[in-house]
Amino acid sequence: MRFLVLSDVHMRDKVGTWAARLAGDHAVDGILVLGDITHFGPPEWAGEFLRSLPGKVYAIPGNCDPLLTLTHIERSSICLHQRRIRLADRDWIGYGGSNPTIFKTPNEVPEERIFQTLDQLMTPGAVMMMHCPAMGILDLTTSGVRGGSEAIKQIVDKYHPSVLLSGHIHEARGCLRERGTLFLNPGAAKDGYAALLEIDAERAEATLLDRVVD
Repeated sequence: MRFLVLSDVHMRDKVGTWAARLAGDHAVDGILVLGDITHFGPPEWAGEFLRSLPGKVYAIPGNCDPLLTLTHIERSSICLHQRRIRLADRDWIGYGGSNPTIFKTPNEVPEERIFQTLDQLMTPGAVMMMHCPAMGILDLTTSGVRGGSEAIKQIVDKYHPSVLLSGHIHEARGCLRERGTLFLNPGAAKDGYAALLEIDAERAEATLLDRVVD
């Protein structure tokens, strides 16, 4: 299966237009949206955006999405937040929001709760669809501070997921494989960035797409 991966839309209207075009150009089977769909609201904008995308859409909220955004995500897409589904012959686990930040954004969760929730959902080798990255991997900010989650890193070390998708740290766009896990941050969709994930029971490969300039 082939998926278009988006994160950090931050309420940019043009993202829906070019994302639909990319989905068609690459003949994707679905679109994965990794949170921060809105920019501190309004929550209903997330629903409008998700409904504008073609085909099956799988989504989670981000830390800049007010808590009520989750309701609109659930109504307008296949919501993976705190859920496990079977897709592409693998278990997929989703978790939106982030660990605490200095910015005190609307959807921040204590590390202990992140770990407890994920520990109940995870299976070895699963695909993790997160907003926040694991501490130390694709989480370095321009100020030199790492913004990843210790809890997610602990889950990675315990369960060795096959794939970890995340956004949150806009400048940490990248793709790497470490200890058998494929880590992908597609970059901020608000800036024209996206990625492709090709995955089945046997393999998982990611491609960072060229920046869209409209």
